[in-house]
Amino acid sequence: MNQDIPKKLLTTNDPLPFRVLNETGTTPLLLVCDHASNHVPKHLSNLGLDDQTLQEHVAWDIGSADLAAIITQQLNCRAVLANYSRLLIDVNRNPADNDPSMIPEISDSYIIPANQDLNSLQKQQRISEIMEPYHRAIEQQMQALQNYSPAPMLFSIHTFTPAMKGCRKPRPWHAGILWNADPRIAKPLMKHLRQHDHLLIGDNEPYSAREVAYTIDRHGHAHGFPNCAIEIRQDLLKDHADCLWWGEKLAEGLKKALDSEDIHCVKYFDLVDDQL
Repeated sequence: MNQDIPKKLLTTNDPLPFRVLNETGTTPLLLVCDHASNHVPKHLSNLGLDDQTLQEHVAWDIGSADLAAIITQQLNCRAVLANYSRLLIDVNRNPADNDPSMIPEISDSYIIPANQDLNSLQKQQRISEIMEPYHRAIEQQMQALQNYSPAPMLFSIHTFTPAMKGCRKPRPWHAGILWNADPRIAKPLMKHLRQHDHLLIGDNEPYSAREVAYTIDRHGHAHGFPNCAIEIRQDLLKDHADCLWWGEKLAEGLKKALDSEDIHCVKYFDLVDDQL
């Protein structure tokens, strides 16, 4: 299903590449959701997938947008949410790396028909029209938040499936904090969540920010801003009550980080790369 290249990937009937929540928020914290949506441009006809597949975890981070909305209300902070499916393009991948997972031909055993054998122009169109506008929006919001702190915090919200297809062993973590070398949000947030004895909180599990973390590296680490990400297991976000519980707990932990002495200072750390 390799389609001809349209002049524009997005039409007037398609959503913008991103949306901003609580754009007038004054708390020096920006939430980002790289995989908030399962939208696909109308021109690409669901990428050749049925509607049910686009509801699966391969298409988006289920519950992440709801969590972001709750936290923005709790803390009066802003959020930038990507408006298109990670199967169209994963905005948390560095285009310079030529990572095949940026525009996956297959994801957790699902074949993505519209992603097969794309040429460089087709890939660049998705980068230019979907990925870069999202990252420009993050840049604009982080710059605006510097009016309230020289080093605004950046917190990325992700969710994960309890088990990948073909994997007999389910993932045991209820949530995981993903961070590279800057501990200013990660450590106090892990400590806060681990006060709840029933929770198993991973440290760079089930994924590691020392492997793939393009968004927080680009907009946080590169500028010396405090940054980290969270992954929450999707079966714990079944309804609004679940999202509200997690949103409140995350807001409490982020508030503690915001109140710490060194959080609002620009501070650079050497990145650790576990893939080397």
